[in-house]
Amino acid sequence: MWVAVVSPLGGLDHHLLTAHMAQHLLLMTVAAPLILLGAPAILAPFPRWPPAHASGRFLRRPLFCWLASTATVIGWHVPALFELGLHSEAWHGVEQASFFAAGLLFWLPVIQPMPSVAIRPPWHIPLYLFLAALPCDALSAFLAFCDRVVYPHYLSAHQTFDGSALRDQERAGALMWVWATFAYLVPAAIVTIRMLSPQRRASKAEVI
Repeated sequence: MWVAVVSPLGGLDHHLLTAHMAQHLLLMTVAAPLILLGAPAILAPFPRWPPAHASGRFLRRPLFCWLASTATVIGWHVPALFELGLHSEAWHGVEQASFFAAGLLFWLPVIQPMPSVAIRPPWHIPLYLFLAALPCDALSAFLAFCDRVVYPHYLSAHQTFDGSALRDQERAGALMWVWATFAYLVPAAIVTIRMLSPQRRASKAEVI
């Protein structure tokens, strides 16, 4: 989170779309899952979390988590909302917070940090992660191959590195494409391999 928000990378997001994209990806695919991986130790004094009531269960449903994270990614990349975040410090903070919150929601069904959070067997996870990669791939392909600058702010912004705003946009799209693919499909492959491993199948047979 420090790298995404406070480090020099955080100061470049108004000048380079690539830096802005890296910031979003760090919040959603690095900071959020690391927080959840540490949640068992953090939440040890709070055995009743997450709440067991209906609203708590609803917030942990994979469909809701997928829709919330996808809507956050697509919504904040709509030009009008994107420009709003660039020109308003308050809305920029809301944007960053929403990406982090969406990341927590998205990774909750995958990491399942507490026993009460487990709501789906592992074989749902690869499909969940594969479907999550599709909207990111579509958005990144649009940015990488679009022949015009989608966000006018970067036409007038000072370019710290050599290259035009359109070239910066292409790099941002390529970064998102590669990063999201590895962030979602590598865990899906790991889960699949574990499910198909002889040790896991043997332990299931012993239980039966």
